[in-house]
Amino acid sequence: MKYEYYLEGLGCANCAAKMEKRIKEIEGVEFASIDFVNKKLIIETKNVESVSKEAENIIKSIESHVNMVSINNLEEKLEEKEELKSKFIQYLIGIVLFLIMIFSKNQSIKLVFAFISYILIGGDIVLKALKNIIKGQIFDENFLMTVATFGAFLIGEYPEAISVMLFYKIGETLQDMAVDKSRKSIKNLLKLKAEFANLLKDNNPIKVKPEELKIDDVILVKAGERIPVDGVVVEGVSSLDTSALTGETMPYFVNEGKEVLSGSINLDGIIKVKVTKPYKDSTVKRILDLVENAAANKAKTENFITKFARYYTPVVVGLSFLLSVLPPFLGYGTYKEWIYRALIFLVVSCPCALVISIPLSFFSGIGLASKRGILIKGSNYIEALCDLKTVVFDKTGTLTLGKFKVSDIMPMNGFNKEDVLKYAAYVESFSNHPIAVSIVKEYGEYIDKTKVNELKEIAGQGLIAVVEGKKVIVGNLNLMKLNGVKVLEELSGTVVFVAVEGILAGYIIISDTIKGSSKQVIEALNKLNIDTVMLTGDNKNSAENVAGQLGIKQYYYGLLPQDKVQRFNQIKKETLGNVAFVGDGINDAPVLKISDVGIAMGALGQDAAIEAADIVITNDEIEKVYEAINISKYTRKIVWQNIILALSVKILVLILAALGLSNMWEAVFADVGVALLAVLNSRRILKIDY
Repeated sequence: MKYEYYLEGLGCANCAAKMEKRIKEIEGVEFASIDFVNKKLIIETKNVESVSKEAENIIKSIESHVNMVSINNLEEKLEEKEELKSKFIQYLIGIVLFLIMIFSKNQSIKLVFAFISYILIGGDIVLKALKNIIKGQIFDENFLMTVATFGAFLIGEYPEAISVMLFYKIGETLQDMAVDKSRKSIKNLLKLKAEFANLLKDNNPIKVKPEELKIDDVILVKAGERIPVDGVVVEGVSSLDTSALTGETMPYFVNEGKEVLSGSINLDGIIKVKVTKPYKDSTVKRILDLVENAAANKAKTENFITKFARYYTPVVVGLSFLLSVLPPFLGYGTYKEWIYRALIFLVVSCPCALVISIPLSFFSGIGLASKRGILIKGSNYIEALCDLKTVVFDKTGTLTLGKFKVSDIMPMNGFNKEDVLKYAAYVESFSNHPIAVSIVKEYGEYIDKTKVNELKEIAGQGLIAVVEGKKVIVGNLNLMKLNGVKVLEELSGTVVFVAVEGILAGYIIISDTIKGSSKQVIEALNKLNIDTVMLTGDNKNSAENVAGQLGIKQYYYGLLPQDKVQRFNQIKKETLGNVAFVGDGINDAPVLKISDVGIAMGALGQDAAIEAADIVITNDEIEKVYEAINISKYTRKIVWQNIILALSVKILVLILAALGLSNMWEAVFADVGVALLAVLNSRRILKIDY
């Protein structure tokens, strides 16, 4: 079972990484992940009571002020403005005393004012450090800042000790504000949930929460309101804005009998909607869950940074100690001089800039993609998209529109067109495959299903049944051959053969249309040095025709669902790099699961496809595949900019400190200043426009 908790008061990214590592080690924990951006802990376990208690103890031992609250019990909290106001007054008094201390010439007064100012500005940091030392948590930012500033006090650098603590606190506050603003920006991208629903009781609307609605309830949706749950229109005519779900800007027309998705905005008329899914199973909840849980699937870069942070701080602290002892011991300068340089090392030793900005960058990328109708299930798939070598496309419904229609009927052996179409329609009426639907639609007459008996479906090949006492076989070339029916093999297009009592009655030619943007997408992928492959169950001529028009050199035809899995595995073995599979979600689940990146298109209402896919494109626009790759590449670019910025500035300050060419103010910038810059840089992802 999966359990989710909100970590109230979590503000230290490095501490979050430590919490996650220790929670993963709890006996009985199958999976654990902390999403610092959303302050969320996810635990998978069969023994939630003991595991949650132990997890809470671990969290308290690392950050005593952090509260672990079950998501189910969480109510939206208002900002505690009074607390912020009192802190502001406290810091202001501290700054005033600091200024008095600077201009005072009396050393005793200077020391007293310096100490009081220090406690007012950084007392909470010192207190946290002492609590953590008692719990055995030494290498955290509170400890490092306390030791560094205390050290400055001991060597008589009072102004430096206070100013470093002051700028650290200002930097931390600005950093927290920037992270919170980023969180809000990402959440604003996903403002899909309706605040209320108008439930009709005795034809009178009553405001209720979307969670309170039940199947078969009828709700009233007025112009400008969001649809709270999935349903079907039972009265009224209107247009819906579905852009937040699908990225599609054109209004979607609805009338009686049309399905509507939660998260859509009613643009004009008043409609009555019958609830078909409770809120927990509705489209909007699934999208929000997919995006919010995406942070649990971490990229290799995130995991590397977490491991790097675990060793970076102790190593720099160790170097700091050696720097304070060895040079003066060997006669190079005074202890005071080298202790000061060592204190700079301590200030720079916190890896916060990396630990905060990397997950924030990935989550920003996921948030932006979601706004564009591309649901990415984790930052690991963002990285996987960046390293794609091959994209394998299913043909029908992916490269083509998948909207079939009967273009011709060719009767044979004494049968007429009406006979061929009737027999095919009667058998295909039991299938929901798009080709079957097109045949039934072409027939257009009432079908008495009681006349059909002994129906048998042959996966990927067709159907066999007895219609009005006659054995009828409807399907592809392979099915005809298996049943000893002689057929013409060299036929172009998608062909459905119809045999009656073992004799070929004729065949139906089905046409499909290539999507307008398919060719441009294939060309764009090839420019990125990504190979393209097409898989289809259609015959050779049909596959050849589509591949030729799109410029796809590698294609495989006549494939059953199990053949597609085998062929895809073969392509993976032959490819040095990641291989993605793109399908419409119908019968694609097995291939989606085994691919490095499984992309399901237009799969918003298909549970199996959403479950199997790593990326869900909410509409059927194939250009979203290319857009997802672009967003991923830009996100990774920002991630590496932040890594290079943070490490290069820290290394530069460390070198300058060792040479005696930098001071503690510069060290504070290398810590919180760079963290702030990295967070602001991460926010650029939310502003890109394709």
